[in-house]
Parts: sequence; structure tokens; C-alpha cells
Amino acid sequence: MFRAPICDGFELRPLEERHAAALYACVDENRDYLREWLPWVDGTTGESDTLEFIRGSLEQVSANDGIAAGIWQTVDAGGVIGVIGTHKINWPNRKVELGYWIARDFQGRGIVTAACRLLITYLLRDLALNRVEIHCATGNHKSCAIPQRLGFEHEGILRDGQLCCGKYQDLKIYGMLQRDWHP
Repeated sequence: MFRAPICDGFELRPLEERHAAALYACVDENRDYLREWLPWVDGTTGESDTLEFIRGSLEQVSANDGIAAGIWQTVDAGGVIGVIGTHKINWPNRKVELGYWIARDFQGRGIVTAACRLLITYLLRDLALNRVEIHCATGNHKSCAIPQRLGFEHEGILRDGQLCCGKYQDLKIYGMLQRDWHP
């Protein structure tokens, strides 16, 4: 099992089935905040949904089709506070989309930016992918700030790119190429 420090008091760890209850509790405690931007939140109604997500993530890792990790607080009471991971890797085109979320109380500390930096470096350097994309709802300014801070190129807007809470949201598309990545 890997552990990768991302900043003082926080690290990435792989998600395991035994983490389903803690991860579901984190989602449930942050449900109102998360559901504004993440379409999957309303479909996560119990620990079994979270267990299914973790199992799917483990299968994805085992098939070398992506990665998902919990963002863990290692000080105080500790515990899982978010997730970062990829959608399925498009190996023929050597590209992938990256997604993330963090509990509301941990926003604004640079934790997700540091986690993204670590994972993007792994994707572009170690896996030799050519392109990483991040898609953010246009109104989610905090999420959009992350790829901007990391030097991603804003490449356009996908109109009505996702249905969330019964409303379509436009998505900003950010891209980073391997040749442009300087962590």
C-alpha cells in the first residue's frame, strides 16, 4: 500500500473496501455542499454505493486503466477528507481526465492543488501520458482555480456538459500537455 505526502498533515492513500464507511460519512456530512457541483452525490445514498465506487476504483487500478486515492488528514483525529482520481485512461491517445473533491472544512488550504500536482506528475512522467484534462463547472470558481494555479490551459467551454441537481451546467475544459508540465 502506498502513502504519498502531499503537504503538512495530509497524504494520499489508496482506497480500500474497509474505508467505505468513513468515505460515505465524509460524503454524507458534505452532501449539500458537494451536490451543487458533482452529479454522483445524489446517487450515493448509502455505504453500499461508496463500497461499489471503491471496488470499481480498485478494478480500474488493477486493469491499469486509472487511479483513485483518498485524501487523508494525518494529524488531529485524522481520517479521509476527500478523493482524487482519474476517469478511465484513454491509452491509444495517452490522455486522461482528472477529478477531485474535498470536504468543505478543508477548502482553501492548498491541499487539492498539492494532491493534483503529485498525481499529474505521476500521470505525465511515470505513466508517460501526453495529456491530462480537468473539467469544472463554470460557476465552481474554487475548483476552476486549481488548474489555473497549476498552469493548465483553458481550452474552452463544453455547453450543458453535465446535468447536476436537475440543471445543466457548462463545463470549463482545462488541459495540460506533458511537454508543458513543470511542477
